[in-house]
Amino acid sequence: LNMFKKVNVPILGIVENMSTFCCPNCNHESHIFGEGGAAAVAEELDLPLLGEVPLDLDIRQNSDVGKPIVLSLPDSKQAGIYRAMAAKVVEQLEQRAAAVPEGVKVVIEDVAESA
Repeated sequence: LNMFKKVNVPILGIVENMSTFCCPNCNHESHIFGEGGAAAVAEELDLPLLGEVPLDLDIRQNSDVGKPIVLSLPDSKQAGIYRAMAAKVVEQLEQRAAAVPEGVKVVIEDVAESA
């Protein structure tokens, strides 16, 4: 994160990748890499935890063929995780846009609405 701070790249929050392993047979979730690490880092850095993405076969298979899970399985729990993270990113961008000095215009558009 220090490299981003050094060049003034805003950090909107923390995402924990592979937060759990989701068994493709029984859907049991295990914290194979530990639990709460990203939340602790987010708290330490006073940043929001944007989300926790599981190590999931559907996400991996669809990503490998270039199909985002939110399009290939839009009603899935996994897609919901990405939508929730996107909403938190938008929230962070809106908060930052509100803090921009007068005379600077920041535009946030919903790609789905403008398509």
